[in-house]
Order: sequence, then structure tokens, then C-alpha cells
Amino acid sequence: MLQSNMLQPDRLRAPAYNDVAESGGIGELINTALAFLRRQYVVIILATVLGMAACLIYLRITPPTYTALVQVMLENSAKAQFIRQQSILAEPAFDRSLFETQVEVLKSRGLAVQIITQFNLADDPDFKPSPRSLPSVFQRVRAVFGLSPPQDLQPPPPSEPQDGLISAFQGRVSVNRISFSDLIEIGYSSSDPVRAAEIANAIASVYLADQEKARQETNRRAREWMQQRLQELGEQALVAERAVSAYKSKNNVISSGGRPIDEQQVSDLNGRLVAARAQTSEALAKLNRYEAILEANPANSPSIGNLDAGGADALNSPIITNLRQQYLELERRVAEWAPRFGRDHAAVVNLRNRMRELRGSILDEVKRYAETSRSELEVAKQRQQEIEKRMAEAVEQSRTTNLAEITIRELESKAKSLRSLHDTFLQRYVGSAQQEGFPIAEARVMYPAVPPQSKSKPKGSVIMMMGLFGGLGLGLGLGLFREMMDRVFRTSSQIETTLGLPCLSLVPALRAEKRSSTAKAASWNSDHDMRQRKISTGSTFHRTIIGKPLSRYAESIRAIKLAIDLNPSKASNQVIGITSALPNEGKTTVAASLAQLIAHSGKSVIVVDCDLRNPSLSASLAANATTGIVDVVTQGKQIEETIWRDPKTNLAFLPAISRTPVLHTSEMLAADSMRKLFDQLRSTYDYVIVDLPPLTPLVDVRSTTSFIDCFVLVVEWGQTKVDVVKHALHTAPNIHECLIGAVLNKTDIKAMSRYDTHRSDYYRDDHYIRYGLTVSN
Repeated sequence: MLQSNMLQPDRLRAPAYNDVAESGGIGELINTALAFLRRQYVVIILATVLGMAACLIYLRITPPTYTALVQVMLENSAKAQFIRQQSILAEPAFDRSLFETQVEVLKSRGLAVQIITQFNLADDPDFKPSPRSLPSVFQRVRAVFGLSPPQDLQPPPPSEPQDGLISAFQGRVSVNRISFSDLIEIGYSSSDPVRAAEIANAIASVYLADQEKARQETNRRAREWMQQRLQELGEQALVAERAVSAYKSKNNVISSGGRPIDEQQVSDLNGRLVAARAQTSEALAKLNRYEAILEANPANSPSIGNLDAGGADALNSPIITNLRQQYLELERRVAEWAPRFGRDHAAVVNLRNRMRELRGSILDEVKRYAETSRSELEVAKQRQQEIEKRMAEAVEQSRTTNLAEITIRELESKAKSLRSLHDTFLQRYVGSAQQEGFPIAEARVMYPAVPPQSKSKPKGSVIMMMGLFGGLGLGLGLGLFREMMDRVFRTSSQIETTLGLPCLSLVPALRAEKRSSTAKAASWNSDHDMRQRKISTGSTFHRTIIGKPLSRYAESIRAIKLAIDLNPSKASNQVIGITSALPNEGKTTVAASLAQLIAHSGKSVIVVDCDLRNPSLSASLAANATTGIVDVVTQGKQIEETIWRDPKTNLAFLPAISRTPVLHTSEMLAADSMRKLFDQLRSTYDYVIVDLPPLTPLVDVRSTTSFIDCFVLVVEWGQTKVDVVKHALHTAPNIHECLIGAVLNKTDIKAMSRYDTHRSDYYRDDHYIRYGLTVSN
């Protein structure tokens, strides 16, 4: 696929344009979600099945449980008004905190101990572990693997069963408030529905008995405390009243009001203080404006700047107005004379000097205004300080004169409070004696528990729904995790945005085909081909390019050739290097296919195997070659004696064969003889395709920039890590600068619609069939 931005000269600096950003909206979100589901549906379905299976196992091994419910009504709010008034203790309305307190009482350890003792629940089957329960199964599994001995082999101490029994009982009790009413619903769960109803009713009965006992005990203690408190309050009220009379006699205060405070004086001083502070702020603001003008207009400035911002005083000054008019008149004359007589004419210079003098005069006048404002500010500050001092003295004097009044009010208030409190306590105490014999309860059973007809748990439908949604959630989570960990290249947009390179083509993966009888016969004539130096035609890419020129694979190779021809970054794109970040990414296949396609189109082309340490292209095209590029560069052998050709397309091939191991391959590629060889090839052929080593394991590619015009980076679809390619390009900046783009090789075209949803129609086969192309590789 040839991207539109491959023709941009500055493609390596700006990230490639992402078509996804254009769509936006809810459609993009839906397409992304559907693509995610198409990619991860196997994981999601598997996780959902596992969740449902786990729920089925749970339902199979968990025994049924029945819950009996009893409703208790708290009748505090239903008491008669006169009963609440005569109560010793305050009767607060039932709020959330009070209901929470009653809930905790019903779940308390003391109530649990009473019920356990009453029904002898230590021998109840519900409190003995069932062999089918999950805890029992878990314990037995641990015992099998030796992680812990079975429970029946280790009898606990006598104190532990009681604590465990209480915790288990509390776990079976449920207490909840019914909506916003005064009803509390008490539930008990058991495997026997009749037993559950009996224990639930027993819990309510024990709770009501405890509440009545606690109420009586509280009233008794409150009555005893109130008798003692009444005596203390009577004595304290008498002492406080005597203290008021004594203080009035001592200070000669006849009326409770005492001597009045001179509030008018304080009010007048407060008004004057506000006016003085406003005047100070106004003077300070005016001074700041003048100083800002003087700072913004230094003496050597050639213009009058922002002198108009001086305020109303400066604008209304006849002196400044006259000086400004003269300045503007001189400025106008300078503007007229300078073009006529020249800027250095004596008359123009004279006018400028006079303008400078007028500007100085204006600034002096502004300074005079600033000094006047500074004086006004000092006077305003002194006036403000004087008023503040007088205000403080007046307030201090008023405090002294009102000390007696404040003391009298405090003593009278204390005496009245003590007397009122004494009367209230006396009234409550008298009424409490009458309330004790009143027959009323604070709580009662509204609806007793009956044996339930259906089990309360486990709920099959609820458990299965939990398993369904839990499995879906787990599957989605695993799918998202796989998406996040899928740090490989899948789409052309990834290459463009991550590497800053245009994606030249999406090359589909070649399917390995069985060798035909013709190919087998050709292999039998290998000795004859070696003497004639004919390229082997049995490779898959040769059969695809030559035998199926209208296939999708051949069309993707044409896109690479077109990108090379249209690359405007260099004057010549004759020598093209094909490399990759890692081995086995298909760079050799892409190089040979590109050369075969160019040769098939009638151009003269030679493909050179420069992967000197692993000459896989030579093993594929000229397996029996005995001489190659190493002999030409190091031993001066004639290039015509080493070139192999394809008789069908006239493709030339220069293999990489060496009788001895080549150790310093990077030095050989950077040698002057290598550059001269490629200069010769450049003058002989229209295209020179070079199969280079990968970037990451070796450094040989970095030595080829002297004779390579441009490079094409091959990236394997779905295998090569993003970080590996970025690191490879970072370590080879000279190669990165000469790259014209990247090729996504071995692409699974059928899977592309799941990853590149916005261009899914691009990968449809019917588009190729419509133009006579074949879908097969």
C-alpha cells in the first residue's frame, strides 16, 4: 500500500498523518470496540465459559440455605406526648445512628452467647463443616499436599470452639432497617427452615427482654442521680443570687443597665477613619501612576510615550497642554522637513533639539505633580494615624466604663440559669415517679418468623449471572492486557506514527508451495546451470512474480518500486538497499522480488547480495556459485565472471561467496574498491538492488551509505517489536536519514480488517478481482 505522505520531503521530522483522527465521534468508538472484540473473542469466550463452569461447580457443592425473617418495631416515636415530657432521660428521635446502634446490639456477642446456650448450637449440624463445603474441600486439598494437617487430626483447645461458634452464628444473623421506617428486620439462615424460624424468633425475644431490663436499670440510676443533683442545684442557685445582690451594693448600681457607653463618639471616629483610609489610598494610587509614567519615559527617550496616562490633573494642566501642542507641532515639521532636506540638515536637527527640550519640560512638570502627590500622601497618612489613635483610646475607655455592667449581667445570667435548671430537674423528677408504673414498651414484634418455603441462597440465576458477567469482565481484562502487551507492528498507521516513516507497502505472506515436476527437473540440471551461471527459478517469490504478475503480492512489490521512483529526497534512486531490524523478517525475499519485478518490466537490474556473513540470497538463487562479490573486491576478479542471470527476465545477480571466512565485513563494505564496484554497476544497470544485513545484530549496514542512494526498511508483521525497530534506527542515524520508508512484510491480509478497522475495505479481495488481479500469492 502506497501512502499519500511518502512524497513529503520532511517526512522524517513530522509524524505520519493518522486517518483515524479524521473520523472521530461515536462511529470511531464503535469500530474500535468491534475490532477489539474480533481480535480477542476467543479469549473472552474462553474466560466466560470458565466463569460459568466455576459457578456451576459452586452451585453443585454448596448446600441450600433457608432464611427466616422476623420484624421488630421500635416504638419510641409512637409514645404519647405526655409520656415523653415526663421521662427522666431525653428521648431522641430515631435517626440513622440510633438504628445502627440497635443493629449492632442485635449482632452483639452477648446476645449470640444467650442464643447458642439456649439452643445448644454447638451440636447443630450447621456449625459442623460439611465434607462438600468449599472450606472443607480446601482443607483436604491442603492436607493432601502436606501444607497443613486435616482439622479432624488437630482438635482445638476448649476456648477456641466457643469463639469460632460465636463468629459462625453472627455470620448467619442479618439485621437491616426496612426502608426509612421504624421497623428492623432480623434474619437467621440455616439448612433447616423450621430451625431458622425458631432461632429468629428467639433472637427477637432476647433482644426485647434485654431492652426492657436496660430501660429499667437506666431509669433507676437516673432517679438516684437526679435526687443528688437537685440538692446541689438548689444550693448553687441560692449562692449565685446572693452574689448578684452583693455586687450591686458594692458598686452602687441601681438599675441593671448600669452607666451607658458613649456609642456616638465611637461611631463618629469610625466614619472619619474610613474616610481617612480612602483618602490615603487615593493619594497613593495617584503617586504610583506618576512614578510609573516617569519610569516608562526615561530622559533620553526620543518620544513623549504614554504621558497622556498621567490622569486628569496632568491633562488639565495648561502648561503640559501648551508644551504638548508645541511638541506635536515640531514633530509634524520634522516629519515634513526630513524627507525634503534630509535627516541631518541643520534645521531638522534644530527642531529635534527643541523637541528634546520640550519633552524634558513636560517630564519636569510631571515630576512636580508627583512631588505634590507625595506630600498629599504623607498628610493623609498622618491624619489616618491620628484618628486610629483616638479610636483606640475611645474603645479602651468604653471597656473600662462597662466592666461593672458586664459583671452584673454575668452574675444574673448564672443565677437565672441555675434556678431554671433546678426547676426543670424538679419537674422531671416529680413526673418520673408517675412514669415508672406506666405499661408501655419501647419495642415489640410486628411479624414473627415462619419457616421459609424457598431457599435464600445460593440463588442459581444470580450466581450464573455473576459467572457470566465475571467471565466477560475477566475476558475483556485479559483481552485489554493482551492488546497492551502486543508491542508489534500491525498496521501502516503504526509505522507512520511510531517511526515517522511512510509505509510503502503491505506485502502479504508467501505461502510455501510444493515443487512441481518442472522445478525438480530443473534441479537435476544444476551442473549445467552452474556452467551457464543461470539463476535458480524454483523459489516461491520467482514463481509468484513471474508466474502470477497480477497477484496481490506482485502488486505490493509494485508499490515499493513506485515509491522508489517517486522519492524526491535525492536526485538519484538507482542503488536501493533493503535491510531490516532483525534477521528472518523477509528482507531477502523482498529484495529478490523487487529485482524480479523490475527485470520483468524490461529494465536492466542487478541484485547484489551484501549480507556477507549470512548470504541467504546467494543460497537461494545461486547455490552452486564459487565466486562472488568478495572475489571482485579483494582479488580483482572481473565482475562478468561472477554474475549469474535469469534467462527469462535477464535479471543479473552478484552472489556473496567466499572460500574463506570473512571476518571484517564492515571494513570490506566501506572500502574504496567496493564503492568503485557500485559506481561501475550504477553505470551499467538501471537499478541496483542490494540485499543488506539486518541492523541490530551487525554494524555492516552503517558502512554502506557511501554507495547506497536510499534504503528500504522491512518490518515483519505481528512479530517485530516496536522498541527493537526504534532502537535499531536510533543506533544507525545515517541509515535513518536515508530511509525512504518501511515495508510491512509477511502481512496476514485477512487479519488486517481486525486491526485496521478504518480501512477495512482496502483489504477486501473483490477490489483485486474487479481489475483482473488474482488474490492468491
